[in-house]
Amino acid sequence: MLDPITLKLNIDPLVLQALKEDIPEEDVSTNAVMPESVSGHVDLIAKAPGIICGLQVFERVFTLLDPATTVDFKVQDGDAVEAGTLLGVVHGDIRVLLSGERVALNYLQRMSGIATNAHRMSALLEGTGITLLDTRKTTPNNRIFEKYAVRTGGGRNHRTNLSDCVMLKDNHIDAAGSVKKAVSMARQYASFVRKIEVETETLDMVKDAVEAGADIIMLDNMDHDTMAKAIAIIGRRAKIEISGNVTAEKIEAIKDLDVDYISSGALTHSSPILDISLKHLSPDGKGDAYER
Repeated sequence: MLDPITLKLNIDPLVLQALKEDIPEEDVSTNAVMPESVSGHVDLIAKAPGIICGLQVFERVFTLLDPATTVDFKVQDGDAVEAGTLLGVVHGDIRVLLSGERVALNYLQRMSGIATNAHRMSALLEGTGITLLDTRKTTPNNRIFEKYAVRTGGGRNHRTNLSDCVMLKDNHIDAAGSVKKAVSMARQYASFVRKIEVETETLDMVKDAVEAGADIIMLDNMDHDTMAKAIAIIGRRAKIEISGNVTAEKIEAIKDLDVDYISSGALTHSSPILDISLKHLSPDGKGDAYER
């Protein structure tokens, strides 16, 4: 669950920006058919099986438009649902329900899709001791939502931003001149509380990273045999992360290796949405079209 401070300081400005994008002047369709305030309700329904995530953000869209809006949720973030599950009922001014619908669903569908994918991929690592991580390959201005969704689905977050830790990738190493020089410069510059991770592509780079005292060594886009050799070279002198085009299919082929982490950009950049809809909008007092 997102805490109230995070919601107010970090979530609200992004949600408001999304609403401004969708309603730059007015919702002409809604204003045409609902010239006056009418109280009503609408059902939130899952149209596909998956893991639900983003209910607070969904609700926030409506309450930022009108604080009087309420949502009676039947599930909570992290719950597995089936197609046809009633997730909740939104109550409020019908004009608000209509105007906020698309933005609210965009967040909920996207976050639930990522949580569903993370749940599926992390399940493949059960019993291995390997932790599934995300990356910074996120949608601009949506990282906070997408990384929360990964956690909800059972994965863990790698660094959230460039200030979190030192990660020396190929271009950093090229800029410094060598793995050893890059690590040495990072040790001198960064605070002692920050870990230093080195991305390696060859066994020579692995050897240099170990000798330089890297805290974490990433094995990037290596084949299975090369990774096995790299792991032997490291000898548990550093944490080990596997990365590079990691999909559910690839996890099956590498989960036998003695590593600490497997990171996958696909968790955020390639997860399909979970199909969810708002249906059966009705003015209050007219009965419910959907069986609750």
